[in-house]
Amino acid sequence: VQLQASGGGLVQPGGSLRLSCAASGFTLDYYAIGWFRQAPGKEREWVSFISSSDGRTYYADSVKGRFTISRDKVKNTVYLQMNGLEPEDTGVYYCAAAAGSVVLGTTPGAYRYWGQGTLVTVSS
Repeated sequence: VQLQASGGGLVQPGGSLRLSCAASGFTLDYYAIGWFRQAPGKEREWVSFISSSDGRTYYADSVKGRFTISRDKVKNTVYLQMNGLEPEDTGVYYCAAAAGSVVLGTTPGAYRYWGQGTLVTVSS
């Protein structure tokens, strides 16, 4: 069972990136998926969530309207489309899988499996 986060990189303010969270060994569609990020010297913070049961999506206020989480069942992958990136979005982004019964997980403790993280740097 493994989650692999990818797609990070260096981008200028106002730019876009799409992060991917691919699963091996299990079917992501049966799990609720969350994205978290951790900036240097700060605690890990919740960014976005997509439920397993009905595909509802939720976002932290800091990214609402700029980020979009989605699933591709065929590719067994969850994406985080990030537009209008700001320097404050810099950090290591992690995807995580929680039990399908989780309605909304905003704390790390709600998640069972974690990816290794991908670095996003927003800078001019």
